[in-house]
Formats: sequence, C-alpha cells, structure tokens
Amino acid sequence: MADQRGALPQYRAMETDHPSLRALAADALQRPADQAAILYEGEWIAWGALRAVAEEIDAALDASGIAADAAVAFVARNRPAALAALLGLIAQGRTIRMIYAFQSDAAIARDLTRMAPAALVAFVEDIGPEIRAVLATEGMVAVAIDGMAATALPGHEYASPEVQQRHGLAAPQIEILTSGTTGPPKSFAVPYALLERHFLSTPLTRQQADDPQAAPPFLLYFPLGNITGLYSTLPMLLRGQRVELLERFSLTAWHAHVRRWRPSHGGLPPASVQAVLDADLPVDDLASLRAIGCGAAPLDPGVQQAFEARYGIPILLSYGATEFAGPVASMTAALHTEWGARKIGSVGRAMPGVELRVVDPDSGVPLPPDIEGLLEVIAPRIGPDWIRTSDIALIDADDFLFLRGRADGAIIRGGFKLLPESIERALMLHPAVAEAAVTGMADHRLGQVPAAAIRLHADFAAPAIAALETHVRQHLPATHIPVKWLFVSDLPRTPSLKTDRRALQTLFANMSPEAENETENIT
Repeated sequence: MADQRGALPQYRAMETDHPSLRALAADALQRPADQAAILYEGEWIAWGALRAVAEEIDAALDASGIAADAAVAFVARNRPAALAALLGLIAQGRTIRMIYAFQSDAAIARDLTRMAPAALVAFVEDIGPEIRAVLATEGMVAVAIDGMAATALPGHEYASPEVQQRHGLAAPQIEILTSGTTGPPKSFAVPYALLERHFLSTPLTRQQADDPQAAPPFLLYFPLGNITGLYSTLPMLLRGQRVELLERFSLTAWHAHVRRWRPSHGGLPPASVQAVLDADLPVDDLASLRAIGCGAAPLDPGVQQAFEARYGIPILLSYGATEFAGPVASMTAALHTEWGARKIGSVGRAMPGVELRVVDPDSGVPLPPDIEGLLEVIAPRIGPDWIRTSDIALIDADDFLFLRGRADGAIIRGGFKLLPESIERALMLHPAVAEAAVTGMADHRLGQVPAAAIRLHADFAAPAIAALETHVRQHLPATHIPVKWLFVSDLPRTPSLKTDRRALQTLFANMSPEAENETENIT
C-alpha cells in the first residue's frame, strides 16, 4: 500500500488549532478502556471494547490491499460495534458510504454494485448470498462484524488488482441516506469539514451536566445511516457523553429510560407522542422532562395539545431535511414560553443564518405571510442558494413556519387534486383513530384514488366504513373519501420512523378482494 497507516493514536498528530474530525475520532477511541460508553440491552460497553473493534476493522482493511483513501460501504445497525466502526473509519479518514440494513439481501447487493466502494463493513447476518456474489464478481473486500468482534470475511480478505486502484475523494465525506419516504433512499454527501463546522455542538445534543460522564445517558434510536442518526450520535461519541442505544425505537424502552435516568430533555418520534397518551403513562414518570424534541415527520396539532395539557411538557417541533444537512427551523423553549398555544403546530422560526420563504409553485414568486405555497430554504451549511422543497407551507406574520403537506404526494382523482395529509388530518379527528396514513392507488377510471390505513386508539373497536366515510365527508369534499380501507396495528415506517408510502401502497396492492372496502360514490 502507498500509505501504511499506523495505530489509531498516531492520528492525534494531525491536530491543528481546530482539531479535525479525524483527530477527534481518534482521541475518542483512546479514552480509558474501562470507561463506560454505551448502554445496550442492559449491558454497559466500555471504550476499550469499542477501540478493539475499530482496530480490528483498521487492521483488516490495512491488510486487504485497498488504498488508504478508498471508500468503504457501511451497512450500519444501531449496535455498539457499529458506533465503534464509525469512529474507526472516521479516524482513518475514509469516505463512508452508508447502506440501510433494513432491506433485502438483493437490495443491499444492488446498492453495493451502484456505489462501487473498495470494501464493505457489515454485520455478518447482513452479508447474504447475493452480497457475497457481488463481492466475488467485483473483487471487493469485506469485514464482518459479529457481536463485538470484527474480522475479514473468509474468501474476501484481499482486493482484486482493479479494486486496489479505487480511490476516494481527497476530502473525505460521509454519504448518508435520505429517508426513503416516497422512493428509494438516495445518498447525500456530508464532508468531514461540514461536520467539523456544524455538527459537533448542537442544541439537539446539549450537555445536561458539566461532566459528560455525570450526565444521564443520551437515548439514541434514529438509524445511524441517516442525517438525524448521525446528527444525534456523533457529537455524543466525540464529547464522551454516555449513551443508551436502541436498535429500534420502543415506547417501553423510552419509558424505562426516562424513569431510570430522569433526563431534563428528551425526544420522541411524532407517532409515539400519541402512543404515550394511549398508554396513559403516569405523569410523575415524565416529571423530570422540561421539554421534548420532536421532528422527522408531522405531528397532529391536536395530539400536541393533548400531550402538553396532560403532562405539562412542551413539545418543541423542528424541521429539517437531509438536503439541508440537518434542521433549519425549530420551536425553541423560549419561543414556546412566549407564544405557546398561539402557534400550536408550528415548527418554529428559522434557525440562525437560515432563510425561509414560501413561493408560488408555478411562478416562483415569493408569497406574502399566511399564504400557502412551496417552501424554499437557504441552508448555510450547504451554500448561499435557495433550495426548492416539495413541502407545502406558510409563514405567518410573526415568522413562524407551518407545514401543510407534500406537493409531490398529491393524489389526482379524476382531475381533483387531493393532499394525503388533509385526509389524514380529517381522519384523526375521529375519536377512534390514533393515526392515519393515506396514499394514492392506481384506478383505471379515475387515474388515482385515495386509500387509508388506520391505527386505532387502544380499547376502540374498528368503526364501520360507512361511519368513517360520513366523518370524512363532514370535513372535506366527497372527492377526498378513501375507496380502500385497512386497519393495522402499526403503520409501515421507513428506518427514519416516517410513514413508508411505498410499503403502504404494497399493503393495499396485496389486499385480498374480501378485505377490500370500496365505494366510488363521490357525490
């Protein structure tokens, strides 16, 4: 190899007046071996164990023959070894290409072929036959993680001559994934330099004590491969605050975390705010929380009001996207205190340096306050240009941002344009409905028709379809009444915990004729 890397401690020598991300990651891995780092499934994982995993991956890649700057694909799961792998790859200065684990062997194999890295790092159970076939065909290297150990995958220890010539970018980056709400997840490059400037000190990951080791563990549950997972995980690891790691969000685990550690701040996925109400968690159990952050998907204003009324804890909504490299608007505690119920449902005001405007979708002309249009954003992390979104929004006279749905999710039913979010909001006004998700289904006569999946409140029986149709008709034109209905115990979700519209369409497409409830009467 052209560049023979030494042990991880050598990276510390690269530090300048402002420590690089590589130096910070290397420093983190040199913390005392017995210092607690990650609470996972009831067991504390210490920094020494994390360092061992990072060094095993480093050694396997070193011995493989790939270039020192070659890109590495990473199938990340929310497990301690994955966090160790992330720090180790950053300390090596690698370009990291994230791949979601929550997909089929064939889908991961397709991602691997498309990304064309020099090596793959993944948990052993995620390296299936189709992935192995790609590794063999392409001559890529693979490092398999098993528990808290990492070794070269037998038969794939060494790179082919062609793969040995693959190089990454001179300036390394982490290629994270979009949420995949309306299509396949896409990669979005976040340079190390951007992370150094914007990610290492954030309001979402505020310290709750001067000594990070004395603070309650920070609860991590968003997937490591997306922007929110990276945004919440990396500052904690670099700062040395203990974390509790969930492979997937669980209300039971969240409740147990809050009861045990009594944190002053916490977070909830939007869908779980209603779940807390449904579970009737005791008020005293959440009494330590002064605020709850909530983002990544819309939250029904009625649910927010009900939660705040019951628990006396403000929900601080925020808005961001992968394309902005993080949040761009937020409802801060100070704003909530001042404006409170007058701005219920708002995701707050623009964050420092951010500019927001609402424009006419056809002409692009900026619209006055309180008029709905398409949201455009200038995100200083990305650059000085306006970024056009597909979010329908309005900004009121007090500069508060309200999201009204997605323009690209509109259902065109016989010439009528329907927004799924408007139907969902109407359905959630029904006393039996805890959560609703609407998608468009192809129809030979009308082009598209709406279909609704419903999660019921606990202890509510499924209402008659006719009753739901009548309910929707009370709030919306008859064109908005769904023609297919499905009651589910939980809605399908992306790894980012948003409603997975594509999976929802698959559910409806696979319904048996006996299960379908259809009505075409739109008068």
